Amino acid sequence: MPRYLLVLVLGLCAVNVAACGYQFRVQGAGPTIGGAPEPAAKRSHAPRLAILPISNSTYEPNFEIKLANYLRREFSAGAGAEIVGPSAGADLNLSGQIMQILLPTLSFDQTTTFESRVEMLVSVRIEDAKTKRLVWSQVAKGTSEFFLTQDLQFNRVLQNRALEQAGRFVAEDLASRFLLFLDTGELDKMLKRPVKAEAVPGGNAPPEPAR
Repeated sequence: MPRYLLVLVLGLCAVNVAACGYQFRVQGAGPTIGGAPEPAAKRSHAPRLAILPISNSTYEPNFEIKLANYLRREFSAGAGAEIVGPSAGADLNLSGQIMQILLPTLSFDQTTTFESRVEMLVSVRIEDAKTKRLVWSQVAKGTSEFFLTQDLQFNRVLQNRALEQAGRFVAEDLASRFLLFLDTGELDKMLKRPVKAEAVPGGNAPPEPAR
């Protein structure tokens, strides 16, 4: 068979194969002939969350202000929430307490402490802004180690840095847990549950039994 006839026959075969309904799928994340799977459903909107003042039951003055700032930053960046002011029509209110700050010694000899640790315990609770009903609560612990020197003033600087790091760890942990709480749909379930009248501030109390 002449070479040009062979080429013509092969070309006709290729056209027939393409017309028989075969589809070619691209592997990976590229486009797919015949359509691509639907993307996973996302939350309709991020809840508007207000960070209320944090109480402080420890000897570290004003650290509650720093912790509140850490919480605002982490919940805004990594918890799927929109941070707003307390008077900006929030859906949820977060309040909390610094319960404990300890400074255990890690390494020492008979006369000198070489290394210490900051251990911080924080509790938070999130309430529905309208009903004041508790929807989420957690206790988180953050730790950070620091070395000590012969300079007492510099030691205090090192301790403050460890305190700040422990506070950031607490905020990151709480933000991650709250994001998981949102992604599993638990918040929507909590908000859809009926609220008893006596549990709502200003609600009507149940009638007293007849005597």
